[in-house]
Amino acid sequence: MKKLSRILAITGLFLGTIQTTYAQAEPAATEQGFTEVLKQKFIEGGPGFMGIVLLALILGLAIAIERIIYLNMASTNPDKLVQQIEDALEEGGIEAAKEVARNTKGPVASIFYQGLKRVGDGEGVDAAEKAVVGYGGVQMGLLEKNVSWLTLFIALAPMLGFMGTVIGMIGAFDAIETAGTISAEVVAHGIKVALLTTVFGLIVAIILQILYNYIVSKIDSIVNGMENASISLIDLLVKYTKKK
Repeated sequence: MKKLSRILAITGLFLGTIQTTYAQAEPAATEQGFTEVLKQKFIEGGPGFMGIVLLALILGLAIAIERIIYLNMASTNPDKLVQQIEDALEEGGIEAAKEVARNTKGPVASIFYQGLKRVGDGEGVDAAEKAVVGYGGVQMGLLEKNVSWLTLFIALAPMLGFMGTVIGMIGAFDAIETAGTISAEVVAHGIKVALLTTVFGLIVAIILQILYNYIVSKIDSIVNGMENASISLIDLLVKYTKKK
């Protein structure tokens, strides 16, 4: 019963501390800028776990920004490229079509070049189709490069925050044990650290999750375009070989 009453008393102090902290933080936020408040709360959370959470955010953002830039550069208009290849095949044959693919950026053009090269070397449409499928897998791997690391940081950030929460609560109980009494002043610091590490860990995870979803949707869009364009290329090559 003593342990139960002690836990209930700590829980009451915990909730009371949250209300007091929120009531004090609201007018302070209006007086200070958002950046200053964020910086202050980050420092109050402690350099240990807060620094690791910040590192997860920096690394995650670096990967996300690199992927977004790469995917935007890899995005092309597959329908327009297919039309250009078709026109080149009619006017100048395989060599002209290869030149169009060589001078066009993006994974779709690279796949087209591999297929056209097989036909140009006399290997036939079947070899071209196998080359398109094989090189398409290579391009998909390049599109998805380092995305798994981004998922790691998304999962790691809140776990670090929760670990900081547990450590903060342990610190609060240690302070109670040392002081031999239960008061808001004794447990406030540990509870504050616990809450701040959780909040910052969740914020990092939310930011990276939004970027991850954008990257995945971008990859899906490019891959769908690659598949449709590859089918169109094989059809064009079949028509071209029949005309010959």
